[in-house]
Amino acid sequence: MEEPLFSGIFSPITSLFSTVLTALYNLLANFGFGSYGLAIILLTVIIKIILYPLTKKQIQSMKAMQEIAPKMKKLQEKYKDDPQALQQKMVALYQKAGVNPLAGCLPMLIQMPILMAMYYTFFSFDYGGAQPSFLWIPTLSDTDPLYILPILAALSTLLMQKISTVEMTQQTKIMMFFFPLFMGFISLNLPAGLVLYWVTQNVVQILQQLLIYRNIDANSNSKEAA
Repeated sequence: MEEPLFSGIFSPITSLFSTVLTALYNLLANFGFGSYGLAIILLTVIIKIILYPLTKKQIQSMKAMQEIAPKMKKLQEKYKDDPQALQQKMVALYQKAGVNPLAGCLPMLIQMPILMAMYYTFFSFDYGGAQPSFLWIPTLSDTDPLYILPILAALSTLLMQKISTVEMTQQTKIMMFFFPLFMGFISLNLPAGLVLYWVTQNVVQILQQLLIYRNIDANSNSKEAA
């Protein structure tokens, strides 16, 4: 399978991930669970745990922006013919709510190189010349012959987006269904190991989001009770 473009840029990080993945496989093998599929799942969970503080900051910022979205919409309607006044009112709204509109972007930008490196790692990972099978998959280095992982990739992406989205505009509705379908489609031609990583990442992300949302709601209720 042809190596993706720009993969050399991420080679130091991909080498690290490959080393850790091999170490996890060897560790599992020592306990009688030698499986590259389980090693991929474990590595993905570890990375998501390490990135949890960034994920938490991103989701908290996104949640705060969603809460003030109705007020933003009213301001946009009220000052649609006065861009300068609209900008001043928006800044005032952000300050009053304690929201930084750029706070949700920074964690995402920090995570992108790691996500790209993970992509290149699983795209060209050397399984030691073996044909690593996992559950129904004959080899993780090839595509899923039963298309189960691509379906799971699409469904998990859809669920993750649904949990993340509060305000449903027409554009949001289109993207909510287009992007999962797109991910499922491209997953048909990707190595199963890479798609397994994507599905695992989505599942962990969903669990983290639910946990963060629950903590935010609990803190809000505590403040209201006080």
